[in-house]
Amino acid sequence: MQEGARMGSSMTFVATGDSFITRRLPDRSSESFRSIANLIGEAEFRFTNLEVTTHRLEGFPFAFSGGTWAMAQPEVLADLQAYGFNIMAWANNHTMDYAYGGLEATRKYLDEYGISHAGVGLNLAEASQPVYLDCPSGRVALVAATSTFHESWIAGEQRPDMPGRPGVNPLRYETTYTLPQEDFAHLDRISRLIPINASYNLDVKEGFAVPSNGTSIRFGAHRFVAGEAAACTTVPVDADKQRMLRSISEAKRQADYVIVSIHSHEMEGENKAASAAFFESMARACIDGGADAVLGHGPHILRGIEIYRNRPIFYSLGNFIFQNETVHRLPADFYEKYSLGHEATVADAFDTRTDHNKKGLGVNPYVWESVIPYWRMEDGRLKELLLYPIELGYGTLRYQRGWPTLSKQKKILEHLQELSEPYGTKIEWENGVGKVLID
Repeated sequence: MQEGARMGSSMTFVATGDSFITRRLPDRSSESFRSIANLIGEAEFRFTNLEVTTHRLEGFPFAFSGGTWAMAQPEVLADLQAYGFNIMAWANNHTMDYAYGGLEATRKYLDEYGISHAGVGLNLAEASQPVYLDCPSGRVALVAATSTFHESWIAGEQRPDMPGRPGVNPLRYETTYTLPQEDFAHLDRISRLIPINASYNLDVKEGFAVPSNGTSIRFGAHRFVAGEAAACTTVPVDADKQRMLRSISEAKRQADYVIVSIHSHEMEGENKAASAAFFESMARACIDGGADAVLGHGPHILRGIEIYRNRPIFYSLGNFIFQNETVHRLPADFYEKYSLGHEATVADAFDTRTDHNKKGLGVNPYVWESVIPYWRMEDGRLKELLLYPIELGYGTLRYQRGWPTLSKQKKILEHLQELSEPYGTKIEWENGVGKVLID
């Protein structure tokens, strides 16, 4: 038993992936809503990732968004509470879609609705600190971060003589490309023939950048080294890794259980269903450091489940609510990207982006199916992990799809079993529910 969990204690958890909610819940009396709300309500710790900003245009559109400028009226928080959620992460690639005004307004409404939330703050200390949820059976801490963000969204460190900066708790990573010696030498020659590194070289000369250690070369924004075979490796930036581990260490001494949330779109190669190597190593380091579960989300599809040291790592829980094409307004930047003028509407913008629903996330069936995991821990050890399949309306119109319903589709769990196979995880089908085999 890891330090933190009380002897004889039992705690139940439910978690979902992204809640990209932009519409109000139409009917709280429907069977689809009540069945999911009842499931979520069976647990004490009830988590979702809030992937929209909630405000009434208190902020202006940032120059860069997470793909769609995500904004919803604050009342959607009441709908998420109606599902039963009592704690949220909101460090993701949409946190700053409406700049600092949107961030501060979202923070204000989360507080007004009494929702515990983690991963974002007015400075780096606040963004990275654990947030605690006192439950009948004990206390649970949440530490949240994101690896997918614009670099200007990182929360700033405060100093004795300077305030910090609002933003997200970042999990940055370093990428190294390896090339065989002959190809490496060829790339080195090319980098000297063209001015691809001109700005960097000048910055080094003028003291604005740090020179490389001599064992690698830069090619634009990328770093290359020589090796036996071509490869790409990613590792967490150590400063971010150590900061997260310090937060976990603090939380482990202040709570019975510690949950880590990581929003990550990054993938291995071109396989969207495979987590990047830095995420896998970071997730295991979190468990080694005292976390009791890692909740991944971001790519809008499921990824595999790993049981590591008797604790679950969900590399992506996919979507819980996904309504990215029913935002009410979009900034000029979105329309200009698709060569649309001021007369164009939101409907025109989404018709153009998806080529009238012929491409994009709307036509990917895996975007519209997921699972809700329910798990139980006793004395700090995983005792039970159940997986409830859900569907979100694949094949329906964009203003209809996006709400979850419990599903009896065995193929959802069969697909998740395939994704989990590399981690040695076994999932059984039992009465319409997946059951993870625990040693």
